[in-house]
Amino acid sequence: MTRRNGRKRKLLIGGALTLVLLTLTCVGLYVLMNSRTYQVAGRLVPRVDTADKLVALTLDDGPSERTPEILKTLADAGIPATFYLIGGELAAHPEQGRAIAESGNEIGNHTYHHQRMIFVTPGFVRDEVERTDAEIAKTGYRGPITFRPPNGKKLFALPFYLSDHNRTTVTWDVEPDSGKTPTTDEIVAETLSKVRPGSIILLHVMYATGTPSLAAIPRIARALKDRGYTFVTVSQLISH
Repeated sequence: MTRRNGRKRKLLIGGALTLVLLTLTCVGLYVLMNSRTYQVAGRLVPRVDTADKLVALTLDDGPSERTPEILKTLADAGIPATFYLIGGELAAHPEQGRAIAESGNEIGNHTYHHQRMIFVTPGFVRDEVERTDAEIAKTGYRGPITFRPPNGKKLFALPFYLSDHNRTTVTWDVEPDSGKTPTTDEIVAETLSKVRPGSIILLHVMYATGTPSLAAIPRIARALKDRGYTFVTVSQLISH
């Protein structure tokens, strides 16, 4: 009886340890998947360490029919932006992609289907990145192309592909409109409270839900310029 109880106790302890290890593994993968500052291979830039008052504005998704309004807002504010565009949307709106390229703003790769790049195969990663590169090339854009994973999520296959192809992953350190629907005032206030030299700001302006974010751009630009900041593209910020 004692021997049987001992075996049962060992099984219970072994099961508990297995559960703890599985939990720790899942938590670790979740943290890694969502990290804005670390990936398992290659170069990741959430912001640039500099004392100079430089800041990069990045705009995710699209292009869409709102592109002309967005480009006019940037031109009126006198600032550049880096557009992380979706390959499928570029294929659907080629004229809007060309307009972005012709405006002198920077274009980055945001995958073809905007799917989360976790638990995916190397072949899937290659197809998502390279199909989008091909669509970007059709716009006439010839500048540097950095990469941003949808929702910032990545695990293993994506970082290793990007590292093998000498591509830079760009995340952000200021995200006033991600995962919520704030007002323009809230977007402006949060951005101004969090920006520091070398910051990378993320806004979503391509669709109707991004109206408050688009309205915030002129106010953010004015306020940061008044503080002595200069707006640059992501590649300019990295090279600095």
